[in-house]
Amino acid sequence: QAQLVESGGGLVQAGESLRLSCLGSGIRLSANGVAWHREAPGKEREWVATVASGGATRYADSVNPRFHIWRDNEENTVYLQMTSLQPQDTGRYYCSTNFRGRAYWGQGTQVTVPS
Repeated sequence: QAQLVESGGGLVQAGESLRLSCLGSGIRLSANGVAWHREAPGKEREWVATVASGGATRYADSVNPRFHIWRDNEENTVYLQMTSLQPQDTGRYYCSTNFRGRAYWGQGTQVTVPS
């Protein structure tokens, strides 16, 4: 079954860092761009960052330059390094991609930064 699996979330204090992973299972992540999104309680899901198939990156203003996205094609994984985390970064983080004409979303990983 083709799927995306996120991991690496947790509870951290303000100012600390986390690294999220998005593993493609049955999905070749190198084929297309991969994006991270987040959804905070009571808010709509928002785009966070994208890495294109060629490696070019884009970030939402709210996370630039604190977050860094990159891909490891050998591991079929996309990472999101998050530094200087703040309470407003709290939410469930999802990765997404398109593969063979279909959009895929993972189940998400929770990031909590208490205020």
